Amino acid sequence: MFQFIVDTVLRASDLALIALGLSMLYGLVKFPNVAHVQYAMFGAYVTYALQSGGFPLVVALLAGSAAAGLLTLGLQVLVFQRLLRGGPAIAMIGSLAVAMLVIAIMQGLAGSFPRMFNLPRVEPLVIGGARIAWTQLYLMGTTIVLLLLFMLVLFRTRLGRSMRALSSNPMLANASGLNAERITYFVSFASGAIAGLGGSMLALSTGAHINLGNDLLLPVFAAAILGGLGNPVGAVFGALLIALTETAVTNLNFGPLLGRELAFMPVGYISAGSFLILLLALLFKPYGLFDREVRRV
Repeated sequence: MFQFIVDTVLRASDLALIALGLSMLYGLVKFPNVAHVQYAMFGAYVTYALQSGGFPLVVALLAGSAAAGLLTLGLQVLVFQRLLRGGPAIAMIGSLAVAMLVIAIMQGLAGSFPRMFNLPRVEPLVIGGARIAWTQLYLMGTTIVLLLLFMLVLFRTRLGRSMRALSSNPMLANASGLNAERITYFVSFASGAIAGLGGSMLALSTGAHINLGNDLLLPVFAAAILGGLGNPVGAVFGALLIALTETAVTNLNFGPLLGRELAFMPVGYISAGSFLILLLALLFKPYGLFDREVRRV
Protein backbone atom coordinates (compact mmCIF):
# COMPACT_ATOMS: atom_id res chain seq x y z
CA MET A 1 0.00 0.00 0.00
CA PHE A 2 2.81 2.42 0.84
CA GLN A 3 4.40 1.70 -2.55
CA PHE A 4 1.08 2.65 -4.17
CA ILE A 5 1.11 6.00 -2.33
CA VAL A 6 4.72 6.62 -3.30
CA ASP A 7 4.03 5.81 -6.97
CA THR A 8 1.05 8.17 -6.95
CA VAL A 9 3.05 11.05 -5.47
CA LEU A 10 5.90 10.47 -7.92
CA ARG A 11 3.55 10.49 -10.90
CA ALA A 12 1.86 13.62 -9.57
CA SER A 13 5.31 15.23 -9.38
CA ASP A 14 5.84 14.41 -13.06
CA LEU A 15 2.63 16.20 -14.03
CA ALA A 16 2.20 18.99 -11.48
CA LEU A 17 4.86 21.44 -12.66
CA ILE A 18 3.87 21.24 -16.33
CA ALA A 19 0.13 21.43 -15.57
CA LEU A 20 0.81 24.38 -13.27
CA GLY A 21 2.61 26.30 -16.01
CA LEU A 22 -0.07 25.48 -18.60
CA SER A 23 -2.90 26.67 -16.36
CA MET A 24 -0.98 29.73 -15.18
CA LEU A 25 -0.38 30.91 -18.76
CA TYR A 26 -3.94 30.10 -19.82
CA GLY A 27 -5.21 32.44 -17.13
CA LEU A 28 -3.62 35.34 -19.00
CA VAL A 29 -3.69 34.45 -22.71
CA LYS A 30 -7.02 32.57 -22.59
CA PHE A 31 -6.24 29.74 -25.01
CA PRO A 32 -5.00 26.18 -24.35
CA ASN A 33 -1.46 26.01 -25.71
CA VAL A 34 -1.00 22.49 -27.08
CA ALA A 35 2.71 23.16 -27.59
CA HIS A 36 3.28 23.62 -23.86
CA VAL A 37 4.21 19.98 -23.25
CA GLN A 38 6.84 20.21 -26.01
CA TYR A 39 8.65 22.87 -23.98
CA ALA A 40 9.23 20.12 -21.41
CA MET A 41 10.73 17.91 -24.11
CA PHE A 42 12.89 20.78 -25.37
CA GLY A 43 14.18 21.52 -21.87
CA ALA A 44 15.03 17.85 -21.36
CA TYR A 45 17.16 17.75 -24.52
CA VAL A 46 18.97 20.99 -23.66
CA THR A 47 19.72 19.66 -20.18
CA TYR A 48 21.01 16.39 -21.63
CA ALA A 49 23.23 18.20 -24.15
CA LEU A 50 24.77 20.39 -21.45
CA GLN A 51 25.29 17.54 -19.01
CA SER A 52 26.88 15.43 -21.76
CA GLY A 53 29.13 18.40 -22.58
CA GLY A 54 30.62 18.35 -19.09
CA PHE A 55 28.44 20.83 -17.20
CA PRO A 56 27.39 19.89 -13.66
CA LEU A 57 23.89 18.44 -13.54
CA VAL A 58 22.44 21.28 -11.46
CA VAL A 59 23.83 23.87 -13.89
CA ALA A 60 22.48 21.87 -16.83
CA LEU A 61 19.03 21.68 -15.23
CA LEU A 62 18.90 25.42 -14.59
CA ALA A 63 20.16 26.24 -18.08
CA GLY A 64 17.70 23.80 -19.67
CA SER A 65 14.77 25.33 -17.83
CA ALA A 66 15.94 28.85 -18.76
CA ALA A 67 16.22 27.82 -22.43
CA ALA A 68 12.68 26.44 -22.34
CA GLY A 69 11.51 29.69 -20.76
CA LEU A 70 13.16 31.75 -23.48
CA LEU A 71 11.62 29.55 -26.17
CA THR A 72 8.18 30.01 -24.59
CA LEU A 73 8.64 33.77 -24.36
CA GLY A 74 9.91 34.02 -27.92
CA LEU A 75 6.97 32.05 -29.33
CA GLN A 76 4.51 34.10 -27.28
CA VAL A 77 5.90 37.37 -28.63
CA LEU A 78 6.53 36.34 -32.24
CA VAL A 79 3.73 33.84 -32.90
CA PHE A 80 0.91 33.59 -30.39
CA GLN A 81 0.29 37.31 -29.91
CA ARG A 82 -0.39 37.57 -33.63
CA LEU A 83 -2.50 34.41 -33.73
CA LEU A 84 -4.64 35.67 -30.85
CA ARG A 85 -5.83 38.52 -33.05
CA GLY A 86 -7.87 35.88 -34.87
CA GLY A 87 -9.30 34.48 -31.64
CA PRO A 88 -8.43 31.69 -29.19
CA ALA A 89 -9.46 28.90 -31.59
CA ILE A 90 -6.97 30.10 -34.21
CA ALA A 91 -4.27 30.38 -31.54
CA MET A 92 -4.95 26.82 -30.33
CA ILE A 93 -4.71 25.43 -33.87
CA GLY A 94 -1.51 27.41 -34.34
CA SER A 95 -0.10 25.95 -31.12
CA LEU A 96 -0.63 22.47 -32.56
CA ALA A 97 1.40 23.49 -35.62
CA VAL A 98 4.11 24.92 -33.35
CA ALA A 99 4.19 21.65 -31.40
CA MET A 100 4.72 19.65 -34.58
CA LEU A 101 7.50 22.00 -35.67
CA VAL A 102 9.29 21.72 -32.32
CA ILE A 103 9.11 17.92 -32.54
CA ALA A 104 10.40 17.89 -36.13
CA ILE A 105 13.29 20.26 -35.36
CA MET A 106 14.37 18.35 -32.23
CA GLN A 107 14.12 15.03 -34.04
CA GLY A 108 16.30 16.39 -36.83
CA LEU A 109 18.88 17.64 -34.32
CA ALA A 110 18.87 14.81 -31.77
CA GLY A 111 17.35 11.84 -33.59
CA SER A 112 14.62 9.59 -32.28
CA PHE A 113 16.77 7.37 -30.04
CA PRO A 114 16.32 8.11 -26.30
CA ARG A 115 19.23 9.95 -24.69
CA MET A 116 20.01 8.59 -21.24
CA PHE A 117 21.73 10.79 -18.68
CA ASN A 118 25.11 9.77 -17.33
CA LEU A 119 24.27 9.42 -13.65
CA PRO A 120 26.13 7.55 -10.92
CA ARG A 121 24.68 4.18 -9.98
CA VAL A 122 23.32 4.20 -6.44
CA GLU A 123 21.07 1.86 -4.52
CA PRO A 124 17.45 3.03 -4.26
CA LEU A 125 16.13 4.29 -0.97
CA VAL A 126 13.84 1.81 0.81
CA ILE A 127 11.18 3.31 3.10
CA GLY A 128 8.47 1.14 4.61
CA GLY A 129 9.04 -1.49 1.94
CA ALA A 130 8.69 1.05 -0.89
CA ARG A 131 11.64 1.56 -3.21
CA ILE A 132 12.40 5.11 -4.38
CA ALA A 133 15.23 6.06 -6.73
CA TRP A 134 17.23 9.07 -5.60
CA THR A 135 16.45 10.94 -8.82
CA GLN A 136 12.74 10.42 -8.13
CA LEU A 137 13.21 11.70 -4.60
CA TYR A 138 14.95 14.81 -5.92
CA LEU A 139 12.12 15.34 -8.41
CA MET A 140 9.51 15.09 -5.68
CA GLY A 141 11.42 17.46 -3.39
CA THR A 142 12.02 19.99 -6.16
CA THR A 143 8.35 19.93 -7.13
CA ILE A 144 7.21 20.53 -3.55
CA VAL A 145 9.66 23.42 -3.07
CA LEU A 146 8.64 25.09 -6.35
CA LEU A 147 4.94 24.71 -5.58
CA LEU A 148 5.41 26.30 -2.17
CA LEU A 149 7.37 29.17 -3.73
CA PHE A 150 4.67 29.66 -6.34
CA MET A 151 1.97 29.81 -3.66
CA LEU A 152 4.03 32.37 -1.78
CA VAL A 153 4.47 34.54 -4.87
CA LEU A 154 0.84 34.19 -5.96
CA PHE A 155 -0.80 35.06 -2.65
CA ARG A 156 1.81 37.08 -0.75
CA THR A 157 3.44 39.40 -3.28
CA ARG A 158 2.40 42.36 -5.40
CA LEU A 159 3.29 40.44 -8.54
CA GLY A 160 0.97 37.62 -7.53
CA ARG A 161 -1.88 40.02 -6.87
CA SER A 162 -1.29 41.58 -10.28
CA MET A 163 -1.37 38.17 -11.94
CA ARG A 164 -4.64 37.25 -10.23
CA ALA A 165 -6.19 40.60 -11.08
CA LEU A 166 -5.19 40.36 -14.73
CA SER A 167 -6.48 36.80 -14.95
CA SER A 168 -9.83 37.62 -13.34
CA ASN A 169 -10.63 40.89 -15.12
CA PRO A 170 -8.14 42.04 -17.78
CA MET A 171 -10.05 45.23 -18.66
CA LEU A 172 -10.27 46.40 -15.06
CA ALA A 173 -6.64 45.47 -14.45
CA ASN A 174 -5.53 47.55 -17.45
CA ALA A 175 -7.68 50.46 -16.29
CA SER A 176 -5.98 50.22 -12.90
CA GLY A 177 -2.58 50.83 -14.44
CA LEU A 178 -1.19 47.29 -14.48
CA ASN A 179 1.33 46.56 -17.23
CA ALA A 180 -0.47 43.58 -18.75
CA GLU A 181 2.14 43.01 -21.44
CA ARG A 182 5.04 42.84 -18.99
CA ILE A 183 3.15 40.49 -16.68
CA THR A 184 2.23 38.23 -19.61
CA TYR A 185 5.86 38.10 -20.73
CA PHE A 186 7.01 37.21 -17.22
CA VAL A 187 4.38 34.45 -16.87
CA SER A 188 5.25 33.11 -20.33
CA PHE A 189 8.91 32.79 -19.39
CA ALA A 190 8.13 31.35 -15.95
CA SER A 191 5.65 28.77 -17.27
CA GLY A 192 8.10 27.61 -19.94
CA ALA A 193 10.97 27.43 -17.44
CA ILE A 194 8.84 25.37 -15.04
CA ALA A 195 7.84 23.04 -17.89
CA GLY A 196 11.46 22.71 -18.99
CA LEU A 197 12.56 21.85 -15.46
CA GLY A 198 9.73 19.36 -15.07
CA GLY A 199 10.62 17.67 -18.35
CA SER A 200 14.31 17.60 -17.46
CA MET A 201 13.68 16.08 -14.04
CA LEU A 202 11.43 13.45 -15.62
CA ALA A 203 14.07 12.70 -18.27
CA LEU A 204 16.59 11.85 -15.54
CA SER A 205 14.63 8.62 -15.07
CA THR A 206 13.20 7.98 -18.54
CA GLY A 207 15.79 9.65 -20.74
CA ALA A 208 15.24 12.56 -23.13
CA HIS A 209 13.20 11.35 -26.11
CA ILE A 210 11.03 12.81 -28.84
CA ASN A 211 7.76 11.41 -27.45
CA LEU A 212 8.28 12.85 -23.97
CA GLY A 213 5.97 15.78 -24.71
CA ASN A 214 3.37 13.66 -26.49
CA ASP A 215 3.27 11.22 -23.56
CA LEU A 216 2.52 14.14 -21.23
CA LEU A 217 -0.09 15.81 -23.43
CA LEU A 218 -3.23 13.99 -22.29
CA PRO A 219 -2.52 13.69 -18.54
CA VAL A 220 -1.28 17.29 -18.28
CA PHE A 221 -4.33 18.71 -20.06
CA ALA A 222 -6.60 16.42 -18.07
CA ALA A 223 -5.02 17.70 -14.84
CA ALA A 224 -5.38 21.33 -15.94
CA ILE A 225 -9.01 20.85 -16.97
CA LEU A 226 -9.85 19.01 -13.75
CA GLY A 227 -8.45 21.87 -11.73
CA GLY A 228 -10.22 24.44 -13.89
CA LEU A 229 -8.23 25.97 -16.73
CA GLY A 230 -6.74 29.21 -15.49
CA ASN A 231 -6.56 27.97 -11.89
CA PRO A 232 -2.90 26.98 -11.24
CA VAL A 233 -3.57 25.70 -7.73
CA GLY A 234 -6.42 23.56 -9.04
CA ALA A 235 -4.11 22.14 -11.71
CA VAL A 236 -1.86 20.73 -8.99
CA PHE A 237 -4.79 18.93 -7.34
CA GLY A 238 -5.89 17.77 -10.79
CA ALA A 239 -2.43 16.29 -11.35
CA LEU A 240 -2.74 14.41 -8.06
CA LEU A 241 -6.11 12.97 -9.09
CA ILE A 242 -4.84 11.93 -12.52
CA ALA A 243 -1.78 10.33 -10.90
CA LEU A 244 -4.01 8.45 -8.47
CA THR A 245 -6.15 7.13 -11.32
CA GLU A 246 -3.21 6.09 -13.50
CA THR A 247 -1.47 4.35 -10.60
CA ALA A 248 -4.66 2.52 -9.64
CA VAL A 249 -5.18 1.29 -13.20
CA THR A 250 -1.84 -0.54 -13.28
CA ASN A 251 -1.25 -1.39 -9.61
CA LEU A 252 -4.56 -2.69 -8.30
CA ASN A 253 -5.18 -6.44 -8.39
CA PHE A 254 -8.45 -7.06 -10.22
CA GLY A 255 -8.06 -10.84 -9.86
CA PRO A 256 -10.69 -11.38 -7.14
CA LEU A 257 -13.28 -9.62 -9.30
CA LEU A 258 -12.48 -11.98 -12.19
CA GLY A 259 -12.23 -15.16 -10.13
CA ARG A 260 -8.44 -15.28 -10.41
CA GLU A 261 -5.63 -14.95 -7.94
CA LEU A 262 -3.82 -12.19 -9.82
CA ALA A 263 -4.93 -9.93 -12.67
CA PHE A 264 -3.37 -6.56 -13.44
CA MET A 265 -4.11 -4.09 -16.21
CA PRO A 266 -1.36 -3.66 -18.83
CA VAL A 267 0.69 -0.46 -18.69
CA GLY A 268 -0.82 0.57 -22.02
CA TYR A 269 -4.13 1.22 -20.25
CA ILE A 270 -2.69 4.17 -18.31
CA SER A 271 -3.97 6.55 -20.98
CA ALA A 272 -7.41 4.99 -20.71
CA GLY A 273 -7.54 6.02 -17.06
CA SER A 274 -6.74 9.63 -17.97
CA PHE A 275 -9.34 9.57 -20.76
CA LEU A 276 -11.97 8.24 -18.35
CA ILE A 277 -11.34 10.91 -15.73
CA LEU A 278 -11.25 13.65 -18.37
CA LEU A 279 -14.53 12.45 -19.92
CA LEU A 280 -16.27 12.30 -16.54
CA ALA A 281 -14.99 15.77 -15.71
CA LEU A 282 -16.28 17.21 -18.99
CA LEU A 283 -19.66 15.53 -18.46
CA PHE A 284 -20.27 16.49 -14.84
CA LYS A 285 -17.81 19.33 -14.04
CA PRO A 286 -16.98 21.02 -17.36
CA TYR A 287 -15.47 24.01 -15.56
CA GLY A 288 -13.25 21.83 -13.38
CA LEU A 289 -13.31 20.85 -9.74
CA PHE A 290 -12.32 24.38 -8.66
CA ASP A 291 -14.48 26.31 -11.07
CA ARG A 292 -15.32 29.56 -9.29
CA GLU A 293 -12.47 31.53 -10.88
CA VAL A 294 -13.07 29.95 -14.28
CA ARG A 295 -16.76 30.85 -14.28
CA ARG A 296 -15.94 34.44 -13.32
CA VAL A 297 -13.42 34.72 -16.16
